[in-house]
Amino acid sequence: MGSRKKNKAEQLKEERKNVSFATLRNCPTSPRKMRLMADLVRGMNVEQALHVLKHSPQDASGRLHKLLLSTLANWQAKNEGVRMESANLYISEIGVDGARSLKRIRTAPQGRAHRIRKRSNHVTLRIDNREIAE
Repeated sequence: MGSRKKNKAEQLKEERKNVSFATLRNCPTSPRKMRLMADLVRGMNVEQALHVLKHSPQDASGRLHKLLLSTLANWQAKNEGVRMESANLYISEIGVDGARSLKRIRTAPQGRAHRIRKRSNHVTLRIDNREIAE
């Protein structure tokens, strides 16, 4: 039974070698705006996603582009000697969660005050290699 556990552990280690992730914490963009960009690139090939994010005018796209480059650097650190082009990488998972909101006050008519919530978010991006069925 001990060898069976060892084989399973080695198999999990091999599977994790293909997967890489990076997180962006406390990004000062509203989660709704970031989710729009995340939904745009979810499931895309990495090269195509980099191109889309680089040429998109939204502010959130620049932050996601940088995060994707960081994820690729993490993947290269795990897989030394393997070319990215031959690995067929794609964005397997991208999640946007709300982070803390900064609460500010804006003056309103007749001595009142309105609360302004400056939202921020956390983004987790995960890439994997797509197995080609032969």
